[in-house]
Amino acid sequence: MRWDNFRRSSNVEEGASGGSGGPSGGFRLGGGRLGIGAIVIIFLISWGLGIDPRVMLDALLNGGGGSQTYDDQGGSGQSPSGQSASLSNYPNADFVAAVLGDTEDRWTEILGERNVAYTAPKLVLFSGSTRSACGRAESAMGPFYCPNDERIYLDTEFFDEIQNQLGGCPAGSKTCEFSQAYVIAHEVGHHVQDVLGILPKAEQAEQNASESQANAIQVRVELQADCFAGMWANRSQAKLKFLEDGDVAAALQTASAIGDDTLQKRGQGYAVPDSFTHGTSDQRVRWFTRGLKSGQLSACDTFSASQL
Repeated sequence: MRWDNFRRSSNVEEGASGGSGGPSGGFRLGGGRLGIGAIVIIFLISWGLGIDPRVMLDALLNGGGGSQTYDDQGGSGQSPSGQSASLSNYPNADFVAAVLGDTEDRWTEILGERNVAYTAPKLVLFSGSTRSACGRAESAMGPFYCPNDERIYLDTEFFDEIQNQLGGCPAGSKTCEFSQAYVIAHEVGHHVQDVLGILPKAEQAEQNASESQANAIQVRVELQADCFAGMWANRSQAKLKFLEDGDVAAALQTASAIGDDTLQKRGQGYAVPDSFTHGTSDQRVRWFTRGLKSGQLSACDTFSASQL
């Protein structure tokens, strides 16, 4: 992945430490500070009790509370790029700023075609935990978007987890950069849904639905964000020719590795479809690929699709 020519965003911030409350979702369930073993135990106990495992994880990490998430700034001084000087503590900060900057440019163009103004989200880098308007952000929850403050929260250690724990791309390969870009672009996709009014409608529909129905709605939300991530890559490739051999295969490997069925089978040995909130591996690959091939919003309408 060639990203040297990407414009660096000035919307990357460092998260403040501490906080209370907790988010109820993220890019995936598993890993992080608790470790895979603890997550597996939580999943098995919660399934036996018939409750959402995210509720137990939230209670364990944060004492409950929090708001729906998808998928205060510290530091002082500014670097020449406009970033907080404290971001030098994050080796991936320049890469994150580059990918975020390019998503800003591409989505400004895409939504401009529909006469919709695009206001870019902030992206908060943190280590361990930080505060968000949706509760405390924990690395164990994975990257997520908080619509309450229009911010993406990302512990960049998740990039290492993709390679070394989830098998999401060839460990140590440069192609893992595009897998990492896919993660960022997916969370930006949730912000695009917010801008377009999709998230509020989905949240309202979930409130009036049963648990299994609400999960099914959430799957469509997540798969659309995957499709939007593919759309970004399509438009950026057309303009900047940034993809290299193996990049797409690595991103598809990541999409497959974080499917609900794959994660559940890894954790407990079997999958429970009614509990899926992000989509199966095949579905995630399929919708990312649709966006990548088409580059069109109309191709990403998961809510009208009869088959995901």
